[in-house]
Amino acid sequence: MSQTIKLKKGFNINLAGKAKKKIAECDQPETFALKPTDFPGIIRPKLMVSEGDTVKAGTPLLFCKTMEDVKYCAPVSGEVVEIKRGEKRKLLEIRILADKDIQYKEFKKFGASGLTKIDRDEVVGLLLKGGVWPNIIQRPYGIVANPSDTPKAIFISAFDTHPLAPDIDFTLRGEEKFFQAGVDVLAKLTDGKIHVGLRGDGDVSGVFSNVQNAELHKISGKHPAGNVGVHIHHIDPIGKGDLIWTVNPHGVAQIGKLFLEGKYDASKVIAVTGSEVKNPQYYKTYTGACINKFIEGNVNDGDVRYISGNVLTGEKIEADGYLGFYHNQLTVIPEGHVSDFFGWIRPTFNKLSYHRAFGLLSFLNGKNKEYVLNTNTNGEPRGFVQTGVFEDITPMDILPTYLFKAILAEDYDEMENLGIYEVIEEDVALCEFVDVSKHELQKILREGLDLIKNA
Repeated sequence: MSQTIKLKKGFNINLAGKAKKKIAECDQPETFALKPTDFPGIIRPKLMVSEGDTVKAGTPLLFCKTMEDVKYCAPVSGEVVEIKRGEKRKLLEIRILADKDIQYKEFKKFGASGLTKIDRDEVVGLLLKGGVWPNIIQRPYGIVANPSDTPKAIFISAFDTHPLAPDIDFTLRGEEKFFQAGVDVLAKLTDGKIHVGLRGDGDVSGVFSNVQNAELHKISGKHPAGNVGVHIHHIDPIGKGDLIWTVNPHGVAQIGKLFLEGKYDASKVIAVTGSEVKNPQYYKTYTGACINKFIEGNVNDGDVRYISGNVLTGEKIEADGYLGFYHNQLTVIPEGHVSDFFGWIRPTFNKLSYHRAFGLLSFLNGKNKEYVLNTNTNGEPRGFVQTGVFEDITPMDILPTYLFKAILAEDYDEMENLGIYEVIEEDVALCEFVDVSKHELQKILREGLDLIKNA
């Protein structure tokens, strides 16, 4: 192990409905979708297919006008049945009616020993053609990386501390050789190191414990200990002009499969979670799956919200919506349309809050208590209240309150000085959860990142 990092700041949101470590049998969804809106920074996506076209898994569906070499590919084979657009003809979804037996576009294969002999240009070329490049995210800005750049390091977080997050060790079990191959491929893209962050408060995952060609770090603490941005901050911080790339573990394994098997394999194991799910468990499917098969007969009656991803950073979708490209989790929780009169004043054991003044008796429940929370924000946006709580829960040497104010004031120098290059939305999502002022802090941060990037 290269480093052992113990974080003192953070806050765990323990929700009811964690997935049991069981892969359930389920019919595959009939349709899958690629959503350009999943990719921050994509500008004027250009379609490469039309309705009625037949595609294989790995067939390019669209590209971004500013990076034409990066192709966004079909996760399954089948027929393009709908190209959905929104206001001003904004491209929202490309829907594919999937074949029962997935057909794959074929790419060049490399044996494990062959990975040591290929050069960077050949690696980049196959990553681009094979549909896996969008797994590589650039810091700062949290956008799909530019293949013409060279990062100073590449980071992989091998655990997730978001509420009800899937167990990555479980979802990648049996994929060890593909993960290792992915790491070997990524090592060709940087002159620096590959850093893998491991959960520090427990046994090291069997999937990641024997990884070669990378530095392993153990990180322990409360959420957001699993965020790759936290790992970067403590291991190799980003300064002005620096570039670091990040890849999630499933993306690493997908890269490995492309090079070892010569195909774009978008299969994954997802977790269906949340207090309103009757049987929270795991399912095998493909990127962009329609969620209807996973919730059919498996959700409690009532008004619920379906979230692609987790409750802090996920996207609200409909009951016939599609999982996002980067999401390995579906969360179902109650909607909170009805106000709770004096809800935060009335003493109760069933409300979770970081603030003792509001949580009251919840602090007597102990750290293992699981809560059923709805979507109610329990208040409306108001002026910034400087409580210092953001700094108390952010395990990074930045000042979130002043950073948000600098963004709102469009003060570029202050944004840079206060650490905007080090964070993306997931790094401030916990601040949004505990914010007594009820601001959309993730949205504010994205506006700031866009200001800096386009300056």
